[in-house]
Amino acid sequence: MTTLTRQDLNFGQVVADILCEFLEVAIHLILYVREVYPSGIFQKKRKYNVPVQMSCHPELNQYIQDTLHCVKPLIEKNDAEKVAVVIMDKEHHPVERFVFEISQPPLLSISSETLLSRVEQLLRAFILKISVCDAVLNSNPPGCSFTVLVHTREAATRNMEKVQVIKDFPWIVADEQEVHMPEPRLIPLKTMTSDIVKMQLYVEERAQKT
Repeated sequence: MTTLTRQDLNFGQVVADILCEFLEVAIHLILYVREVYPSGIFQKKRKYNVPVQMSCHPELNQYIQDTLHCVKPLIEKNDAEKVAVVIMDKEHHPVERFVFEISQPPLLSISSETLLSRVEQLLRAFILKISVCDAVLNSNPPGCSFTVLVHTREAATRNMEKVQVIKDFPWIVADEQEVHMPEPRLIPLKTMTSDIVKMQLYVEERAQKT
């Protein structure tokens, strides 16, 4: 077992790669389970050694990939506190928020087993929990859409406007309408603790969806 700082071996990049790959699978699965898009645009694939549903729609897939490409540098620098998948009704008011709360330790104890086997096992548990989350959530109204919000640390927020990772895909401050949710119900789904990252997933659900 080796103890490293975050700067050694550019370990932040390794963590960002792992988390962004996971978040891509998680977002697709959330959109499928919560029926944001028709089930016909999804196909079954295998990730983390479990079956998942992934979109076949090129524009949707590109949007998710571009979003995570912009999120990745923030995770790499440990500047992203939360990544939220927000499901909104036709009036663009949030009805559900799937919040991934992320923190990384300043010292990283790593081994090949930690990186591959243990972390994959923990992420698999998140995927399985998302797969059955509709059992604890109320149905959403028809015609929903989604967006991805990133909550950053204060220092990162000041620098974000200067950094545009993808041309014509800039970060913008979230509209209050997309953020405010009156009297949400909090549903914890899963927590993981590993040597390289800690993550908690919970859902904020609007009390009255219709």
